[in-house]
Amino acid sequence: METDLIISAINEIHKKADQALENKDITAYTAMFDDSLTFTPAEGIALNKRDYTIDLKKYFGHIKEIHTSYYRIKSSLENEVFTEKIARKSVILKPKLLIFSKKQTIQTEEIYHWKNIKGEWKAIAIEIVLEEKY
Repeated sequence: METDLIISAINEIHKKADQALENKDITAYTAMFDDSLTFTPAEGIALNKRDYTIDLKKYFGHIKEIHTSYYRIKSSLENEVFTEKIARKSVILKPKLLIFSKKQTIQTEEIYHWKNIKGEWKAIAIEIVLEEKY
């Protein structure tokens, strides 16, 4: 039963985060991260929360629209850390010339590690384990 409550709470956080991504609202999006966050991109170097936030701001500045959805592949709870693997599909529109846009689809598999900190679930680590762009 406890796992169901955790999943329900995490689902709400994902909904808010997805909405923040689509609104390109960096403050609302990064609210789900603990200050100790480690973000590891696919085939990349791990970033702390500050550096990841800086990268996101640059990224948001280069896109016109983003639409994203996900589903959970698996999850577990161990030593007060909730771990989930999700599959995400994002469609991004990038400005191209004056009125045209370039569409890009990105599919990822992501591992999130969550911890309940002062009564609130926060992402403490995110790892992109697979990324395909087309």
